[in-house]
Amino acid sequence: MANFSARFHNIDGDDSYSLDEVIYRSPVNGNLLEVRHDRTALAERSPEEWKALFAARRGSFKPADMSGIWSKREMVLPEIPEEDIVTLQEGWSPLFDASALAKELHLKKLQVKLCGNSHTGSFKDLGMTVLVSQVNHMIKKGIPIDAVACASTGDTSAALSAFCAKAGIPSIVFLPAGKISTAQLIQPISNGSIVLALDTDFDGCMQIVQEVTQDNRIYLANSMNSLRIEGQKTISVEICQQLGWNVPDTIIIPGGNLGNVSALAKGFDDCLAMGLITKKPRIVVAQAENANPFYLAYQRHFDRLVPVKAKKTLASAIQIGNPVSYPKAKKAIEDYNGIVVEVSEQELADAAHRADRTGLYCCPHTGVALGALEKLRADNTITEDEEVVVISTAHGLKFTEFKVGYHENKLEGISSRYANPIFKAAPDIGEVRDILSREMKARRR
Repeated sequence: MANFSARFHNIDGDDSYSLDEVIYRSPVNGNLLEVRHDRTALAERSPEEWKALFAARRGSFKPADMSGIWSKREMVLPEIPEEDIVTLQEGWSPLFDASALAKELHLKKLQVKLCGNSHTGSFKDLGMTVLVSQVNHMIKKGIPIDAVACASTGDTSAALSAFCAKAGIPSIVFLPAGKISTAQLIQPISNGSIVLALDTDFDGCMQIVQEVTQDNRIYLANSMNSLRIEGQKTISVEICQQLGWNVPDTIIIPGGNLGNVSALAKGFDDCLAMGLITKKPRIVVAQAENANPFYLAYQRHFDRLVPVKAKKTLASAIQIGNPVSYPKAKKAIEDYNGIVVEVSEQELADAAHRADRTGLYCCPHTGVALGALEKLRADNTITEDEEVVVISTAHGLKFTEFKVGYHENKLEGISSRYANPIFKAAPDIGEVRDILSREMKARRR
């Protein structure tokens, strides 16, 4: 059996680099890099052998096997020693059966991949375990790295701070002041990061962190670092495994900096190359109307990316006007018969809270994806006989202000169609029974 290996590779060129190098773009032409694996070596093991191995690890209590990412380690970082892995048992997130919502939408089958059911409450854990593990490995090899830094609208900073804290590696976080939820802001503070709130938006923070990390002793943790993609791509592998190695017709994912859709496509590419699946899903990227540069480029047939000044959106984690991973995301949409949809603030808020009534507890970004599903179902772009998976990127508990504001009808410019009020009553059985009778009758309609 051949040894498994991987290297950084120019996405549109022939130059490649060791994963131990501190490098984020090609020095030849400035292109983004991607991690490319020796697929010839991966193909020496049959699809049946891979499936049996992944199934066996699902029942193992080894630290690496208990992670949804590291249980697929040959596809992720095949050369890293297991003792260098920094894991918080991320991955293996539930595939929620949303049959009640599917019935409302006249859809054959709908499932929601709950990637926010993770240590810090978002899918960013999936990529950060890989990046911090590689940094940990490099430091142990004597490569001089003093800290890891990121720009963030919340979730990336939470993931970076947690994994770095576990590894004992200093972390630095740049956040746009006043633009993220309290729950998101407090996570990197609690984990001991150096936190800087800048009077700018995410794109301004991204510019600063790229300047800071020109000093190679501070390692860049944003999604332009393709190590992150290697963890996030395992969402695709998990979905296939959870569906008995079958592939849904359509997958919908919210998009901001666009690393997530790039990762999703890469995961399916790997599964196809290894013979684990035999067909591709259609991939849909959902953007908030207030931060929609990818949607606008799609409308122009991807002639170019024109950065926008992102306006305030309830989906704060995707309030990004100049997405770094645009080239990779463009290729993902082109390769996967993709669609890009924009969703208004009203549509995302209602879609999130409509889904909550079927047992979910959606963050606003999941609301963007669900809003896109409703629009595509309404115009029959997604047909009644399709099987659909929606990617939920964060846990609703991180966005309590969004949930409370909706139900109290206090979200600016939003009419809360699915608000569920609290009924105040005296401790009188007659008054209580009147309320229960009225409300139970209304909800049976």
